[in-house]
Amino acid sequence: MALARLVLASGRSVDLTELRLSSTYGDLLEGYPCKPVNDLRIRGLLRAAGRAHPGTPVHLVPPPREYPDQYPGGLGPVEVLPAVACLGTFHSTALDPVHDPVLYRSRLAVVWFQSTPRLPSGWDADPALRNLDWAGLARDARAVPA
Repeated sequence: MALARLVLASGRSVDLTELRLSSTYGDLLEGYPCKPVNDLRIRGLLRAAGRAHPGTPVHLVPPPREYPDQYPGGLGPVEVLPAVACLGTFHSTALDPVHDPVLYRSRLAVVWFQSTPRLPSGWDADPALRNLDWAGLARDARAVPA
């Protein structure tokens, strides 16, 4: 059973089957939000997605970055990502029409950032999520073990 169903801009329905939310800066003990810290956080989320879902392609929705008018520190200007880091697993019908629709599903793990811990769903999901190039990013896999 899916947590939510999104309708992509292409018209394809995808089911959100797993969602992990975390505070973007909840574990920032020293320093401040800046490009090196943000890039490290993003790489960590992408690695976590790959470990959690081996064999499933992982995609990053490029996050919006804000640059508040604050004094830059030793690592450069302050750069802030949205407050909530998300790692979601999406499933849909098979991409390849020769695959049996009962035995195969297409899958994609997605990392994105959002301002609130709200569950994305329907037509109201973030446009960056709704514009996923599912056919170019997802991969078919057996849904039922052989």
